[in-house]
Amino acid sequence: MTIADPEVQLLAALADGLKGEYQTEEDLSWSLSPFGWIRGQPSRRKGAVGEKLVAGWCAARDINVLRSPDAEADRIFEGFRTEIKFSTLWANRSYKFQQIRNQDYQLLVCLGVSPFAAHAWVFEKEFLLSGTGALAGLSHQHGGAEGRDTAWLTVSPAEVHPWMDDFGGNLGTAMRRLRTLVGLR
Repeated sequence: MTIADPEVQLLAALADGLKGEYQTEEDLSWSLSPFGWIRGQPSRRKGAVGEKLVAGWCAARDINVLRSPDAEADRIFEGFRTEIKFSTLWANRSYKFQQIRNQDYQLLVCLGVSPFAAHAWVFEKEFLLSGTGALAGLSHQHGGAEGRDTAWLTVSPAEVHPWMDDFGGNLGTAMRRLRTLVGLR
């Protein structure tokens, strides 16, 4: 689309000239990334994109994927109710998987995308929320008594929590784990 108004053209040219002063290396790498467009989406839409990415990835790897009939899970993989959390890499070089709740699902898939890499972890909800070591990476998302039902998991792909090693990391490892948990080889 071209700009017809000469005053807007002037302002756009000035903004383009200033862009270099304000763009960070991170902005530049995301602008070239196949995942860069996702970062500009509103939070709820980012989550929907993440769900579709995971569902498509699983379907492409011969996992039967169905939409959940209710809001307690996002998808059903081979009969297993599954919640999906998605994050792009934050400026502090970590992923934040938010709004982790104790709802009616069995598996939790966390997918994180960086400009040119992706990471995933697959957890059994009972393990993740049980406090058997997993809580080292979970923190309550909101303060106060009312905020105890929502947690988030912060993960730096460069320094993954040691307890997470068996749950994924690279996409191949996460997919093997998911296939094993849903009874596929």
